[in-house]
Amino acid sequence: MKRSTKWILWIIVAVVIIGIGWLSFGRGSASKSKTVTIGVITPSKQENAVWNTVKKTAKDKYGITINLKEFTDYSQPNKALASHNIDLNSFQTVGFLDQSNDANHQTLTRIGDTIITPMRLYSDKYKKPSQIPAGSTIAVPNDTANEDRGIRLLASAGLIKLDPKIRFTTPKAITSNPKHLKIKAVDANSTARALPDVAASSINGGFAKNAGVPLSKTIFTEPLTSYSKQYVNVIVANKKDVNNKIYKQVVKAYQTAENKKQIEKQFGQLERPAWTIDWSKISD
Repeated sequence: MKRSTKWILWIIVAVVIIGIGWLSFGRGSASKSKTVTIGVITPSKQENAVWNTVKKTAKDKYGITINLKEFTDYSQPNKALASHNIDLNSFQTVGFLDQSNDANHQTLTRIGDTIITPMRLYSDKYKKPSQIPAGSTIAVPNDTANEDRGIRLLASAGLIKLDPKIRFTTPKAITSNPKHLKIKAVDANSTARALPDVAASSINGGFAKNAGVPLSKTIFTEPLTSYSKQYVNVIVANKKDVNNKIYKQVVKAYQTAENKKQIEKQFGQLERPAWTIDWSKISD
């Protein structure tokens, strides 16, 4: 065999090896880069149905594989995101994100809206807030953002008045409490379980759904006002990733007409697709 022929064969072999290597590793890396891990609080059957719709759209339209990383503690998904153990998270409101960033000196950033869930005041014993007797105990969530929301819900229901200058309200922000109500702060996931032991409980929609608390036990529903913008649930990224094309496509996969229908099918009045709200038409 001529030397030139040998060189040609060696070149062909080298090209084949390089090609196989690219297919094995190059495509693998590309595939990996289009796999997005999203941190969520352990989802209910209904929430999984919504995410399955998002996953299908992400895969079919953008070639993105979405994996959900489940957490049981509200303090963990932001820590995991800040530590780059997950790519995105989707479990919190704007207000919760702001409070978490302030408390932990982080710069996690909202990249898309998901749903808004009006908080409701539920009761096993009464049909409307005015029936709650003096000296009664009312449960609210104990984390900063949701405690604020739960207490503001009581103010909206006409049970108390608050100092308007305080950003995150606690019982100390109450300026008028004519019925001398006792505010009991409990874990957000315990607000539904507390219902038999209190006059009323401020419960987030997801927890009410998971605990099987029927809408018929609602005695007051949080009104939608301009202040409600901070109650929008959001998809969150690290600040450096806000312009990541793949992450933006995940948001697009969530914010579809098909997923809007899925949210309405699964949750009815409990949740509302937040990206469809025209906030310019919402007033106090």
